[in-house]
Amino acid sequence: MLKESDYIQQAEAMRVRVLSEALPYIQQFAGRTIVVKYGGAAMKDSTLKDKVIRDVVFLSCVGLRPVVVHGGGPEINSWLDKLGIEPQFKDGLRVTDAPTMDVVEMVLVGRVNKEIVSLINQAGGCAVGLCGKDGNLIKARPEGREGIGFVGEVSNVNIKLIDSLVKSGYIPVVSSVAADETGQAYNINADTVAGELAAALGAEKLILLTDTAGILRNYKDPSTLIAKVDIQEARNLISSGVVSGGMIPKVNCCVRSLAQGVRATHIIDGRIPHALLLEIFTDAGIGSMIVASEFIKQ
Repeated sequence: MLKESDYIQQAEAMRVRVLSEALPYIQQFAGRTIVVKYGGAAMKDSTLKDKVIRDVVFLSCVGLRPVVVHGGGPEINSWLDKLGIEPQFKDGLRVTDAPTMDVVEMVLVGRVNKEIVSLINQAGGCAVGLCGKDGNLIKARPEGREGIGFVGEVSNVNIKLIDSLVKSGYIPVVSSVAADETGQAYNINADTVAGELAAALGAEKLILLTDTAGILRNYKDPSTLIAKVDIQEARNLISSGVVSGGMIPKVNCCVRSLAQGVRATHIIDGRIPHALLLEIFTDAGIGSMIVASEFIKQ
């Protein structure tokens, strides 16, 4: 049985080993932009939420430039319920009529966004909350499918404001609401916003926090995690049906951002405490990394 003093010594030794292992990664990524799509269980569970926030502040403190993008589906559903509006979905997309769009904007921009900003600031970071409307950051256009209302796509990204903020040491927190040329608000998938923002910023990494271990050969078996693939392999996994359901848009989002110059994309399990730090700063990583083919051997 370990004495308490021995246990403390072991814990301290582990901490030093982890910091030492992190150093080359900190040196490699200092000054680089990392776009984090924050969602899923890590957004609902208060303990996990605290660890994600601390991870984001840590990234900022060691010289990386984190940008956080978030959705907020469960919170939207909760407020729709309070207001007596029935949530509706079509082809996996939230049907967003005018009353629903009002609620989406109020919840994402007014409530969820400011909560994340506040938590980052409490943890010692310096966050600024934005949506696509701020500084013409994101211009939206209709997604195009019939009967889904004000569901949008990204038509243009203007990084001037975000660029200015990250260079000044701020952590931008972006909600996935944007407007079209006429000022009409649209609800855009947060993964899509994160991917397009990462591409426009020339980000080092795009990291999607999900409720799965990553890309699995057998979705029921976490031990079949595929740790690293290139763009072509990722496309093959979709066409062969290995990647299916809700994972398809996430993988497509990663592939699209890689094709536009993002160096690496990651789909990781946000249910694991400190998932961000484990993926970025350890040799093993924890999720699935998708890279452009020329980087696969690195």
